[in-house]
Amino acid sequence: MTRAEEKKYEALSPFELKDKLIKMAKLPDEKMMLNAGRGNPNWVTMIPRKGFFQFGLFAVGESERKPHRPRLGGPPEKEGIAKRFEQFLKQNAQIPEVNFLKDAYAYVTKELKINADDFILEMVDAILGDHYPTPDRMLAICEQIVHKYLEQEMFKGKVPGGKFDLFATEGGTAAMDYIFSSLMENKLSHKGDKIALGTPIFTPYIEIPRLNDYEFIELQIVQDENDDWQYPDSEIAKLEDPKVKAFFLVHPSNPTSVAMHQKSLDKIGELVRTKRKDLILLTDDVYGTFVNDFKSLAAVAPLNTILVYSFSKYFGATGWRLGVIGLHQDNIFDKMIKQLPKSDLQQLHQRYSTVELDPDNMKLIDRMVADSRSVALHHTAGLSTPQQVLMTLFSLYCLIDKKDDYKKEAQSIVKQRFETLYKAVGIPCPEHELDARYYTTIDIPKLAAQRYGKAFADFMVKQHEPIDFVWRLAEEKKVVLMDGGGFDAPNMSVRVSLAYLPDEAYAKIGKAISGLLEQYQKEYKEG
Repeated sequence: MTRAEEKKYEALSPFELKDKLIKMAKLPDEKMMLNAGRGNPNWVTMIPRKGFFQFGLFAVGESERKPHRPRLGGPPEKEGIAKRFEQFLKQNAQIPEVNFLKDAYAYVTKELKINADDFILEMVDAILGDHYPTPDRMLAICEQIVHKYLEQEMFKGKVPGGKFDLFATEGGTAAMDYIFSSLMENKLSHKGDKIALGTPIFTPYIEIPRLNDYEFIELQIVQDENDDWQYPDSEIAKLEDPKVKAFFLVHPSNPTSVAMHQKSLDKIGELVRTKRKDLILLTDDVYGTFVNDFKSLAAVAPLNTILVYSFSKYFGATGWRLGVIGLHQDNIFDKMIKQLPKSDLQQLHQRYSTVELDPDNMKLIDRMVADSRSVALHHTAGLSTPQQVLMTLFSLYCLIDKKDDYKKEAQSIVKQRFETLYKAVGIPCPEHELDARYYTTIDIPKLAAQRYGKAFADFMVKQHEPIDFVWRLAEEKKVVLMDGGGFDAPNMSVRVSLAYLPDEAYAKIGKAISGLLEQYQKEYKEG
């Protein structure tokens, strides 16, 4: 492949480029290909899933109690439903996942003090999926339980100054789409606004603002590669500019997979309490559970932050599409809407008047629900109710796990692969308590300079296109990695997913990286 041909592909998103690399790596022997570009985990959390299907059997039994016809059940009845569930638990006590349901039930009724009949009725009706989601934003008890899970995992146990309202969505990507759309519809963002991006960052956050729908001006808040990908104070200081309307980040970061120091969190928290009370913060915290004692930006700046969380990575559930948007009940966004010019308020009144009797006092998160179905289809909004049940069971699985045994298991998978990869590349393994290790970014020119000298590294950068290294990895080594430059990471860096492949694959990937670099060096010496 010539430089000119490679240059054409550099215009593609890294995810689209990855598809081309996969096609190249499959030939001639598909079995030899190692695709570490995928962020999809290769583990599946079993116990809550088994509990889900066992609970589904109980729910079907409830529907069969008063059938309409031999093959048509009826809706569940509340009276006595908790007692019947307790009987189901006793009759099936020999099944391990039923004991999980028993522990989850005890936690909900005893620790959260939620009425047993209310809880079981909501869950049974939801898993049967026989009604539209009501409330459409999120089922009431499911919301309470997921909120408790987020308190534990994102806030170290306590949400400052109240609670967050949650909107259950079809994964984190749908959440992003709804957020961007509603910020525009509600005049909180405008075309031409300057927004800050914490880079390197998941590429849709780079690409979406450039679309005709938004046309935002991007300002990079750049992590320091030499300080374990932390945000220097000088970069955070850029947010003091009142022209910067919002700060979007993935936390822990993607592709660098590192969480922020507490001092950086505190600095941003102090900034929005003093100089930038109007700054919009959007944090995508999907990888937070891979860092012990993780703390979301929403924990230090709760009123300014839109929180996005997805269950996909931690629980191996990308196909289920389980995510939530969280907004503090006393957030700045609702206040900012009320302060809009009269003409804007009149437009918004008209927009939401068909779904709300008092549209002027409608919360932004409820506007997001309406916007997610183009307002006119609001009556069918909301995440599928069986999906909400599984989301709730995932949450309960971690809430009753007082020793964090599941967290230790999940983290141990990526940690082992992380260490295997670096050992095979032949460089020291980064050790930092804030590393999620779900991905890692290897700066190839930096590695080249360390191993073979700066002159060689300069040669690589000058004589080859930035995607040349990932291109040759796919073509010659049958290894597919993501181009780090597409995430605004250093040019010719590579992002490796530690989630997608078997443990033993990462030794092969590390050796392939090292071997290809050696080939470049040999070509350099030969002139």
